[in-house]
Amino acid sequence: MNAQASEGDAPVGVFVGLATLDVIHRVSAAPAPNEKITSSAQFVAAGGPAANAAVTFSALGGTAVLVTALGDDPVAELVKADLAAFGVRVLDAALGTRRSVPVSAVTVIESTGDRSVVSADAVHSEVPPPEDLETVVADADVVLVDGHHPLIACAAAEHAAARVTTLVVDAGRWKPVMSELIPHATDMVCSADFRAPGTSDTATTAAALVAAGVHTVVTTHGSEPVEWWTAGSSGSVDVEPVTAVDTVGAGDAFHGAYAYYSTQPGSLAERIDSSARVAALRCSVIGPRAWLHELSADTLTNDGLESGNGEH
Repeated sequence: MNAQASEGDAPVGVFVGLATLDVIHRVSAAPAPNEKITSSAQFVAAGGPAANAAVTFSALGGTAVLVTALGDDPVAELVKADLAAFGVRVLDAALGTRRSVPVSAVTVIESTGDRSVVSADAVHSEVPPPEDLETVVADADVVLVDGHHPLIACAAAEHAAARVTTLVVDAGRWKPVMSELIPHATDMVCSADFRAPGTSDTATTAAALVAAGVHTVVTTHGSEPVEWWTAGSSGSVDVEPVTAVDTVGAGDAFHGAYAYYSTQPGSLAERIDSSARVAALRCSVIGPRAWLHELSADTLTNDGLESGNGEH
C-alpha cells in the first residue's frame, strides 16, 4: 500500500460515487397518507455516500477529491458550491452534458434523530470515467468507492489496485458492481444489512469477503459495537453512547473518517474507535453541516461527545 501520509502532510483521499442534493426536514412525526405537516427546521446541502465521506475527510484535515457525475444543471451547481465550501474538489465526469441530478427528500424525526430517505440515487449511472481519473488516483493515499456510477467505480478500483493504494469499499447494500470491486478492495466497511450472495448474516458475509481476498472487513451496527474481521482474526470495538438528534449521513461520516484514519499511524481498533467517535459526533448535532465546526481532536473525547448534543 502507499506510504501513510507523513506528519504535517495532508493525506489525499479520492472518493468515487454519488452526489445528490439533499432537502432535509425535521418533523415531530412522519406524515400520514395524504397529510401535510410543517417542519420545525429545514436544510439544503450536498449529500450522497461518497460526497458526505469526502466532506468528513476534508474536515478532519485531508485533501478530498470527489469523482462523480453531475453535469450542467442548476441543481448540480448547488451541489458543487456546497462541496467547495467544505473543501472538496469535484471532478465531474458528466461535465458538458445535461442530466437529471438526484434530489433526496429526507425526513428526520425530532425525538429520535432517525431519518427516512427517498432518492433517485445514481440516475444515468452508465457515465464513463473522466480521462484524468488515473492521474487523480495516482496522487491518492486512499480511495473510497460507494458502488454508484459503476463504470467509474471499477476504473478507480483498478487504478488503485495497480498502485497498491488502499481501496475502501462503502458497502451499504449489495449492488451488482460489488462482484467487480471486491477483488480489488483492501477494506470493506459494511452496514449491518449488507449481505454477500449466499450468506445469511454479518459473520458469514465477512468470511466470504475475507476468503475473496479482502484484507479487512468492518461492519457497523449503529450504536452497537463495530465488528471487524481479517484473515485469521476478528474482534469488536465498543461505541461511545451519545444522545442522537440527527442520524443523516452518520454512516457516511464513519466511512470518511475511516478513510482518513487509514492514512494515519495506529491499529485497526484505534482506526475504528476514532471513526465511531466522528460518527457519534455527527449524530449529536442537528443539521448536515453544523457538526463539522465541532470536529477536532478535542471533540472526539467522551466529554466532547456528551456536550455536543444541542441545536446549532
